[in-house]
Amino acid sequence: MASMLKNPVEFLREVRAEGSKVTWPTRRETMITTGMVFIFVVIAALFFLVSDEVIAFVVQTLLGVS
Repeated sequence: MASMLKNPVEFLREVRAEGSKVTWPTRRETMITTGMVFIFVVIAALFFLVSDEVIAFVVQTLLGVS
């Protein structure tokens, strides 16, 4: 168990080294991706709104509820 423990300074050094290997997106890529997410969220919300209204209409029609 003691062999598994690392010196905190060595651990932080390794974390920093691994962090420097990460390819971070540019500001432009981040903005484009964020915009796409918002657009798809709106599309999904509209789809589920319409689906819910259609299902509600069908159920009310079948059950004869006003």
